[in-house]
Amino acid sequence: MNILRLKALAGAGCFSIALIGAAVHPAHAGGLERGGYDIDLLFDPAPVATEAEATYVMPDRKYKNALGPGGVNLGLSSTADGAEPYWVPRIGVKAQVVQGVDCMVDYSQPWGAHTAPGSNWNGAVSNIETDIKSDNYAATCSYKFDAGKGQLRFLGGVFYQKVYGFKEGLTDIGFGPMVGRVDLDSSGWGWRAGIAYEIPDIALRASLVYNSQVKLDNITGTLDIGGIVSTPIYGPTESMPDSLELKLQSGIAPGWLAFGSIKWVNWSVLQIVPICTEQSKALGAACNSGVTNPAIRPTSLDLMYRDGWTVSGGIGHKFNDEWSAAGQLTWDRGTSHGYGVQTDTWTLGGGVAYTPRPNIELRLAGAIGVMTSGHSGTLTDENGFVAGEDATYDVGNDLVTALSGGIKIKF
Repeated sequence: MNILRLKALAGAGCFSIALIGAAVHPAHAGGLERGGYDIDLLFDPAPVATEAEATYVMPDRKYKNALGPGGVNLGLSSTADGAEPYWVPRIGVKAQVVQGVDCMVDYSQPWGAHTAPGSNWNGAVSNIETDIKSDNYAATCSYKFDAGKGQLRFLGGVFYQKVYGFKEGLTDIGFGPMVGRVDLDSSGWGWRAGIAYEIPDIALRASLVYNSQVKLDNITGTLDIGGIVSTPIYGPTESMPDSLELKLQSGIAPGWLAFGSIKWVNWSVLQIVPICTEQSKALGAACNSGVTNPAIRPTSLDLMYRDGWTVSGGIGHKFNDEWSAAGQLTWDRGTSHGYGVQTDTWTLGGGVAYTPRPNIELRLAGAIGVMTSGHSGTLTDENGFVAGEDATYDVGNDLVTALSGGIKIKF
């Protein structure tokens, strides 16, 4: 799920303008993306720059026409609230190490999802509550040198990522309906590399950055069913997606800046995440979605994503040395394609930046968007596993809003 952010991009001399970031990514668009990856602070020309920001996203996703396993009305509600609001924080520090070399460290929450439709709707076997979170700790450096009319920059870095969360749903092991809960924890390392070209005199910058997959080969946790059954569980090696993003910006008139970006995220690496018992390791049993024995694979996390694409464009204006503003339109291609309701999202955002002193910048932004309608049915993976048999439902054109605030201090 990707979110609303304000950016300060430097141009000629003291030219500085606040920009809206990539988009607002509600809980049902862009796979599990929330904050995504952000290295814009690395380009700040100040010797030292610090930045902190937080975004509050409010998706209003409503499930309707819900039916249970086999398309049966279970006598529960056919509607439910399909998304929860959430915060996305980020903090970073950038410093010039030597002439031409800059480094940045930052903390962010790139991935996450939170839905809590409850136990009183027809899809409760599929989902009562799902809450996925992440922590990302990154270090990125760049080297720039004169090239033609501007400067060429090469950059690279590493990041350590934790992904964890839980999922609850109704289940029956012979004692009547009970709540089953899966808690999972995992971590891994990733890297990034990129290239950028800048001509400060006309506020031009073009950058292309690749972020690698994060291999999660230590997925572990517990499975609890109504307090009666509790067992250690594990998952096979999975990966959080790699991504490639192209960003462009250029001054188009005195005090005016145009900008845009195209981003691809490889969400199709996440299909079915089987959850297997630790006891199955002793049996030498495989752990994949083709295993049907509940003693080996009692449950799974069904995602079935396709790749995500995000396209955005906007314009900014600097009114004077203290005030600047920007607006942006973003389209995010939903990652669901038959199962799930992460549909296309259109978002319109706007924000202002106030610079009371040359080294302090305050930012405030807002956004409003539409999550388009869709239907969640069944979808079959490469192992023949059919996702979506435990619930079907529809969504309409729903609203998402967000507020973002931040501060940058330079030294």
